Amino acid sequence: MNIAFTKHMKLKFNLDDLVRPTIKALKPYSSARDEFQGNSDDMVFLDANENPFENGVNRYPDPQQRTVKSLLSEIKNISQKNILLGNGSDEVLDLIFRAFCEPNQDNIVTLPPTYGMYSVLANINAITIKSVALDANFQPRVEAVLNAADNCSKILFLCSPNNPSGNNFEANLLEKMVTQFNGIVVIDEAYIDFSNQESWASRLHEFPNLIITQTLSKAYGMAGIRLGICLASEAIISVLNRIKPPYNVNELTQKKAISQLENYETTQQQIADILKQRELLETTLSAIPYISKIYPSDANFVLAKVDNATKRYNQLLEKGIVVRNRTTQPGCENCLRFTVGTHAENTLLINALLTLE
Repeated sequence: MNIAFTKHMKLKFNLDDLVRPTIKALKPYSSARDEFQGNSDDMVFLDANENPFENGVNRYPDPQQRTVKSLLSEIKNISQKNILLGNGSDEVLDLIFRAFCEPNQDNIVTLPPTYGMYSVLANINAITIKSVALDANFQPRVEAVLNAADNCSKILFLCSPNNPSGNNFEANLLEKMVTQFNGIVVIDEAYIDFSNQESWASRLHEFPNLIITQTLSKAYGMAGIRLGICLASEAIISVLNRIKPPYNVNELTQKKAISQLENYETTQQQIADILKQRELLETTLSAIPYISKIYPSDANFVLAKVDNATKRYNQLLEKGIVVRNRTTQPGCENCLRFTVGTHAENTLLINALLTLE
């Protein structure tokens, strides 16, 4: 094993060493909307071969989503230069793979049970997966993670709050991995808005190898528009901008995101309601005899261990309620995942669970 990884010494980080040679040599596509940078007021646009008849979507969207980024910058207290937006977080993750991982050569490190798209994207991009299972409390085994890495380990994926377990990783464990993994560390914060732990985005300036991914699908209630968020150093954002499709976030998505972000108070109230319902759900589930454990949650769902997950899942289906059976995931045998719904939906779920035999 490489000595540097054995001793867990942080090597000097050099982003240029991690970027694939073909990406460094790439000449990015320049769209018509990229080339014109002036004030668009009262301008006649005859540069992009668009249909000139106005219908609200006849023009290409802003390729850099400047208005959306401006609102996110204010909400998250981070510079627009540190933000990249994608067609869902999955596109953001795929861009990270394509920028830093050489097919049929490099590998990534994942910590199952975790979000399944890391492995799917690795397979699509012909990247080997090194899996280091979380411990019994769904916390990272830091020494095992660092020992699993080698000179071809380009990305470490950390989902916190984790899906499907729902818990945050302990901050000191996260920091050890960010500072000692000699590659890109991605902290997936899709559920951070439901957590009392501060986002790692506030510490981006400390860690040049850190990428944060977030989403508008969960707390912001916009899963249908597919808008993912990448927060990273200006240097990393620059690399990803080189390879993203020119118009990857469509006009309708941008307009809906702007409308919702301008109504931030409503989002905050919905988050508060979800947290209140999560607490009620956890309390009620813990009193049901065939549920043996409720795992701590920092997300908008609750993972519960039952006597027979497949049986209980099918029983709930018969009552018109769809939950997620996670029994096949490492460490999740006979576990069901319950998304926190409205008060009415949670009442239906609880009443159904209480009647199961």
